Amino acid sequence: MKLPTRLIHVAQQPDALGSVIPPVYQTVPFEHEYDRHGFEYSRSANPTRRILETVIAESEGGKHGLAFASGVAAITAVLNLLHGGGHLVVSDDIYLGTYGLLEQVYRPWGLEISYVKAEDPDGFRAAVRPNTRMILVESPTNPLLKITDIRAVADISMQHGILLAVDNTFASPMYQNPLALGAHIVIHSTTKYISGHSDVLGGAVVVNDDKLYYDLKTYQRSAGAVPGPWDCWLTLRGMKTLPIRMRAHSENALFIAQKLQQHLLVDHVIYPGLPTHPQYALARRQMSGFSGMVSAELKMDGHGVQRFIKALRLFPLAASLGGVESLVNHPARMSHSYISADQRARIGVSDSLVRFSIGIEDADDLWSDIEQALKTVMSDE
Repeated sequence: MKLPTRLIHVAQQPDALGSVIPPVYQTVPFEHEYDRHGFEYSRSANPTRRILETVIAESEGGKHGLAFASGVAAITAVLNLLHGGGHLVVSDDIYLGTYGLLEQVYRPWGLEISYVKAEDPDGFRAAVRPNTRMILVESPTNPLLKITDIRAVADISMQHGILLAVDNTFASPMYQNPLALGAHIVIHSTTKYISGHSDVLGGAVVVNDDKLYYDLKTYQRSAGAVPGPWDCWLTLRGMKTLPIRMRAHSENALFIAQKLQQHLLVDHVIYPGLPTHPQYALARRQMSGFSGMVSAELKMDGHGVQRFIKALRLFPLAASLGGVESLVNHPARMSHSYISADQRARIGVSDSLVRFSIGIEDADDLWSDIEQALKTVMSDE
C-alpha cells in the first residue's frame, strides 16, 4: 500500500463494536484482573496513543514509533540517550528550541556540543571526536532551509559507530524518510505538518533498532512526557490528510517563491524547490517534494520588514508553521532574538529575513496579499 492508504488504514480497522474511526480511550487506569494487551496505566501505554505511534512509524517506514507531548519533548528523549555525557555534533542552523535545550540544559550537565555548517558533510566529519556519540541535524533547516546530505552524514556516523538523528519536521514523512537514507533516529514536531491544523502540541520519534526503542520507551514511560489520548486522536485525524495537504502546501510555496523572485523589493528567495537554491540537486535526490516553507531576504531594514508584516492581511505574525493557514515569522525579532547579533550574523539570519509558512489557501490570494504589503512599504518610503 502507498502512504495515503497506509495513513488511513494501518492499525485503524473497525473495533469490536464496529467503530470505523478509532475511539478516544479517555482513561488513566485499566483493570488489572484481565489481559488488557499490555495496558495498565496511560502514562505507560494507551490504546489511542499506540495507534498513533504505529501510524507514525508506518509513515516513516520505521519499525517503532513513540509519541511525546511536544517536539521538544521528543528531542529531549533522544538527547537522553547520551545520559548527559560525551560529545554531540549539531548543524548550525537549527530550531531555537533545540538550541535553547542544548545550551541551557545539556551543556551545563556536561554534554560537549559542536556546531557545524548544515550543508557541509566534511564539517561533520572534521567535528567528530573520540567521545562523539551522536550527530543531530535538521533538513531542511529552520529558518534558512539548508539541506544536509543525510546519506553522506549517515556514512560518517557508521564509520565512527555513532548515532545519527534527523529532525524531519520541515519535510514531513510525505517528502523525506531519513531512515531510508541511513539515519538511526527520526524526530518530528507533530504540532506542525503531521497534525496540520495548529490546534494540538505533539512530538514523535521513529527508530528501527530494537535496543534504541527499548531505551526510548523506558525514558518515555519513566519521564511521562506523553500526549493525552485526545491529543493523539486529533493528530491521527490530521495525519489522514497529510498527503493532500502537503501537495497543496508545496504547490503554493513554489508559486509564492517564484513570484517573490521577480519582485524588486526581494533580494533573494530561499526555497529548496527553486533551481537557484544552492543545494537544489541534493534536495531533488533525497526529497520527493519541497514542503511549504519559504524564506526571503527583503531589500529593506528591520523596520521596513515590520511595516511589511503589519500590512499583511492573510499572514498572521506567529511562531509556528505547518498548519493549513499561512503564517509569517521575523526570525531576528522573534525566535532568534534570544541570541546575539553576532551569532545571528554567523548563522546568516539578518534583520531583513522573513520566513513564510505557506498554507493551503488560494495561491493567487496569498500572492495578492504579499504584493499589496510590499507596495505599502514602497509607498511609505
